[in-house]
Amino acid sequence: MPDPHASGFVTLLGRPNSGKSTLLNALVGTKVSIVADKPQTTRTAIQGVLTLPQGQIVFLDTPGIHKADSPLNKRLMNTVRAALEERDLLVYLHDASWSLTAEDRRALALLTRTKTPALLALNKIDLLKDKSLLLPLIESFRPLHEFAEYLPVSALTGEGLDELRAAVLARLPQGPPYFPPDHFTDQPERFLAAELIREKIIHETRQEVPHSVAVAIDKWEESPRLTRIFATILVEKDGQKGILIGKQGSLLKTVGTLARREMELLLDRKIFLELYVKVRPKWRENPAFLNLLDWRTMAGTDES
Repeated sequence: MPDPHASGFVTLLGRPNSGKSTLLNALVGTKVSIVADKPQTTRTAIQGVLTLPQGQIVFLDTPGIHKADSPLNKRLMNTVRAALEERDLLVYLHDASWSLTAEDRRALALLTRTKTPALLALNKIDLLKDKSLLLPLIESFRPLHEFAEYLPVSALTGEGLDELRAAVLARLPQGPPYFPPDHFTDQPERFLAAELIREKIIHETRQEVPHSVAVAIDKWEESPRLTRIFATILVEKDGQKGILIGKQGSLLKTVGTLARREMELLLDRKIFLELYVKVRPKWRENPAFLNLLDWRTMAGTDES
């Protein structure tokens, strides 16, 4: 008789900057979601697949739960709500170095609208000098939602991740894997490349630029020895364009170099990357441009 095999879908939820993308990458063992220390880095649902001998976990990273005060933010929150549906398990992340706030309580209220069981992952315990603070933090969560388990973890150091994987697997239904063993994300290479460019922009520019940036892959040319990628960076103001380009193009060159190097590691091939910057006022309020944020509606053409 074959050994039991678990498989299922697990949504990662939490407030902005709780570390969902870092956790997803750590759990899967490869980079499938961009990471930055600024809120709302993740703009669409990102799937990461972890295949183990005893089961396969399909994780779904989501945008941080926040107040939807713009067309873009409303789209992000619609993505979060959709990710609550038809899932086998939820993992709610909270930064263990934060006390509970009114925003946290509003975010947790989303969980009351679903019957899906949830685990609480108290992330970033590496920031806590006194681990005894975890117990009162856990107690503050108990009246707000009935979590199946409370798990202190550090996505950065890996502490507690084995216990989190085991807790997830124990609660998934028995069944065959959904994907082949070498499948680790549903995001196509075009989207991964665009997200890597955006990640480098977030890291290299000032605070006013990141939320005003979108990246569109205009052209993708494959050859046996080289992939040529042409991408446009969209900003909302001329001043943001100037910041992105930098003195004599220095910042744009840095962004391109960093993104190209990581693409070559992730895609395992030589990359030629050419970047352009265009101003599109109020693109975040334009549904056509908002479609650029999700790989399911990304524009562009493939040529070979």
